[in-house]
Amino acid sequence: MKITISDEFRAVLPVFEGCSVTAEVKNSEFNAELWKEITSFSEHCRQVYTEDSVKDFPPINATRDAYRKFGKQPSRYRPAAEALIRRVVKGGELYKINTLADLVNLASMVSGYSIGGFDLSKIQGDLTLGIGRAGEPYEGIGRGILNIEHLPVYRDNIGGVGTPTSDNERTKISVETTHFLLLVNGYDGNADGVLKCANHTVELIKKYCDAENIVVTPYN
Repeated sequence: MKITISDEFRAVLPVFEGCSVTAEVKNSEFNAELWKEITSFSEHCRQVYTEDSVKDFPPINATRDAYRKFGKQPSRYRPAAEALIRRVVKGGELYKINTLADLVNLASMVSGYSIGGFDLSKIQGDLTLGIGRAGEPYEGIGRGILNIEHLPVYRDNIGGVGTPTSDNERTKISVETTHFLLLVNGYDGNADGVLKCANHTVELIKKYCDAENIVVTPYN
């Protein structure tokens, strides 16, 4: 699968750095050891951040700044990493989805990067990273129809599959997912940070999803 960054995206944000991970995995409904990690890191977030200071975490701040450059208000359409950390800082818990989706959420919180996790078998053709258009159809996971105008968006041959605010229902991870795609999005242009996040996620999928045939590919 090829990932292309569109000219319209580059014109607004030329410093972007991305990294993809593909792997064969064995997913499960729940993993108690993973949730010990999630619970521990959630407590760390409560000690380190306030609701207001989360947005100053450099990768999150860079994503919010990118939203403004593209013409989107980040306080109305929060990047997922910010929303996850804010949720636990406010005293809530993350939703238990499935092991693969849960570890993607953990990696996003740890790194602050916008991360998309997908069922690779549901993606049709190659991917292009562009900018959302007015009226473009998009169903966010658990959010219903999402207005993605001015949001960064990955599209396959059918349409949008991922934004920093929410990925699409059509390509979401399920318990039956066996072919996994991860996209790490560095709106800060920090290639080393993006790769570190990708490698951390690789360790998680090895540990909790018996991942094999792993391929890590930076792109920009």
